[in-house]
Amino acid sequence: MATHTTGTREDWLAARIELLAAEKEHTRRGDVLAQQRQALPWVRVDKTYRFETEDGGATLVDLFKGRSQLLVYHFMFGPDYAAGCPSCSSIADGFDGIAVHLANHDVRLMAVSRAPLAKLLGYRERMGWQFPWASSSGNDFNFDFNVSFTTAQQRAGDIEYNYARSGHAMDMNPPPAPVVEFAASCGTDAATYTRDRPGLSAFVLEDGVVYHTYSTYARGLDGVWGMYQWLDRAPKGRNEAGIWWHRHDEYTQS
Repeated sequence: MATHTTGTREDWLAARIELLAAEKEHTRRGDVLAQQRQALPWVRVDKTYRFETEDGGATLVDLFKGRSQLLVYHFMFGPDYAAGCPSCSSIADGFDGIAVHLANHDVRLMAVSRAPLAKLLGYRERMGWQFPWASSSGNDFNFDFNVSFTTAQQRAGDIEYNYARSGHAMDMNPPPAPVVEFAASCGTDAATYTRDRPGLSAFVLEDGVVYHTYSTYARGLDGVWGMYQWLDRAPKGRNEAGIWWHRHDEYTQS
């Protein structure tokens, strides 16, 4: 017997049409939010960053690869990790296939992490991805865009993430079980694991000058976490009770 409310096709259609009005309003509100993002003031990036890429050393300008826009996914892969974060990995599964489309629409999408390039490329090969990935090892890029933090900041409780200095699960002491679990899956401890965080930053290149235009973190990444957009349309929704996802090569094949 069904555990959810049931009804006739006419009942469903009436409820669906009512929901459609709410969905359309949500879409319109999303359009307004997109315009607000694009209306944010641009902040000139004067600092010089040097990255390691599979094509050799690169500056922030070089990362644009001839495009005028750059989207950076701040992938949680610290220098002491043995593998990339499982959550970031599931997000990357979703954007790997669209990078080529964006590249042909004047937008370069790539990941940046603090781990050495060899680790990043080895993990990318394991996962079967193709998107470009750069190492920010040795520069301040991750720290300046608030996705990496020092041991001193962590010990002093001086971490500002998602535009706030407290309230994030990664800053709890003791750390929640999911944080400990994810840290172990990356071959490290919770403190080391949480010194890197996920995020997305946008940049534009105009007249040879790079500007930072937008950054989002934490639940702000829901919109680019593809599996959740599908689950939100499934009959039981997200239906979560703790951590249920893994790297795509770690599921038991049935």
